Amino acid sequence: QVTLVESGGGLVRAGGSLRLSCVASGRTFSSYGMGWFRQAPGKAREFVAAISESGGTWYNLDATKGRFVIARVDAENTVYLQMNSLKPEDTAVYYCARHVSGSYQTNVAYDYWGQGTQVTVSS
Repeated sequence: QVTLVESGGGLVRAGGSLRLSCVASGRTFSSYGMGWFRQAPGKAREFVAAISESGGTWYNLDATKGRFVIARVDAENTVYLQMNSLKPEDTAVYYCARHVSGSYQTNVAYDYWGQGTQVTVSS
């Protein structure tokens, strides 16, 4: 069993920044890719960014437009999402998840999910 715990969400004004963290339990964190997804009210969950176990990265460029950066620190069992130049449309619950197989951009490629952290961007 793996537990993922997100933190770092909150209320920020447009143009501001937040850094989300996701801490994983267990000893196998470095063997898995990790991803961030988000879900806004009334919308489907969408892919935001992912990082492989070797450090390769993928982004939803339509959603992030180069404003977000994903990183991992295996010694801390932690994956981060640095979000800059935030916009009201970035308002959502942000989830981290552990990748097991398949495309990093699809929900079904992930087996464990955190509980989510709320990000609210005011205009």
